[in-house]
Amino acid sequence: MRNIVTRAAFAAGLMATAATPAFAATELTMYYPVAVGGPLTDVIDGMIDGFESEHPDVKVNAIYAGNYDDTRLRAVSAIKSGDPAQLSVMFSIDVYDLIEQDLIVPFDDVVKTAEDKEWLNGFYPALMANGKVDDKTWGIPFQRSTIVMYYNKDMFREAGLDPESPPQTWEELVADGKALAKDGKWGLMVPSTGYPYWMFQCFAVQNGKELMSNDGTETYFDDPAVVEALEFWRGLATDEKIMPEGTIEWGTLRQAFVQGQTAMMWHSTGNLSAVKREAKFDFGVAMLPKHKQSGSPTGGGNFYLFKNSTDAQKEASLELIKYMTAPDRAAEWSIATGYVGVTPEAYETDALKSYAADFPQALVARDQLEVAIPEFSTYDTARVRDGLNNAIQAALTGEKTPKEALEGAQAEANRLLRAFH
Repeated sequence: MRNIVTRAAFAAGLMATAATPAFAATELTMYYPVAVGGPLTDVIDGMIDGFESEHPDVKVNAIYAGNYDDTRLRAVSAIKSGDPAQLSVMFSIDVYDLIEQDLIVPFDDVVKTAEDKEWLNGFYPALMANGKVDDKTWGIPFQRSTIVMYYNKDMFREAGLDPESPPQTWEELVADGKALAKDGKWGLMVPSTGYPYWMFQCFAVQNGKELMSNDGTETYFDDPAVVEALEFWRGLATDEKIMPEGTIEWGTLRQAFVQGQTAMMWHSTGNLSAVKREAKFDFGVAMLPKHKQSGSPTGGGNFYLFKNSTDAQKEASLELIKYMTAPDRAAEWSIATGYVGVTPEAYETDALKSYAADFPQALVARDQLEVAIPEFSTYDTARVRDGLNNAIQAALTGEKTPKEALEGAQAEANRLLRAFH
């Protein structure tokens, strides 16, 4: 792990120069949600190496902590055990809980210069929405996404469909899905494990309704438009027969798509570079189809600054975050992953302009920001979200009707959120 190597190297350096005065370094610990040793850690390590080269008075220990939940738990546990981190990338939707636990500080309290304030205002507004609470900025976008539709152009051709005209409405989605669902292959797959609430936001907003209030204190799970959205999702399998019944695994859906088991899938744009590497067929990427309106939630991780750190550490953390979100690095990260470049300036870099010219699929998630909504987030968000996830899965498996399931989830959300009204 990088933090071990860095600490060892730093200690060795101090020992080697014991005869001469050592400089006073500011040391930062950053928790980060990717698997240890994965290819993306190489990108992050490269960014940190570049930052340390430009800031020799700062040492960064990056701790790769697993998924988003693992990262939050490890970072918070470290803080409470007296071995705190100074910054972390965590779920953008953790913001209310982190504020409630008094663990983070707003960036508005740390930025000082006009240049810093200009940087703070330079991100896509849709990506900033989850990080803004009470007119303050608590989270800075880093690995951010929207949900897009991947589709197999070869299968479209074989079904007599135009490979350059993916479905743009729910009605076209069903019609195309029926033409594609044959020979043991499905027309569409939408994952319903891992992040079912996130996928459900797509259906709900496309049907004209968001799932929560802007201040995180109310949910609208039992609204008729929301119930209708879940009925449509379930009906894609039970009535239209274009999708398998029951739940569809988040973690294996990309493999199902690249293996030709489904002609279309809804998934994070964070999978784009992996699909590009793995697919042996011509594939397209499209915005999600609309019904009453277009829409997709944003998703992914934000940078947060932890409260229990010195002023020098906060200033160094800010410099690191500025470095990692600079246009060139944002472009590099987008190319490596498929995540959205977090600023318009990232798309003006030579690297991303050249990449998008050859691979225009890379621009779809960015373009969809025009109709994007914040990812589902409330106070007591983990328990409220679990209730919604359970309701969605109960409806998709036929355990409950969509109306019964969502009414139960709303009653539980009302109980959990009553204290925050």
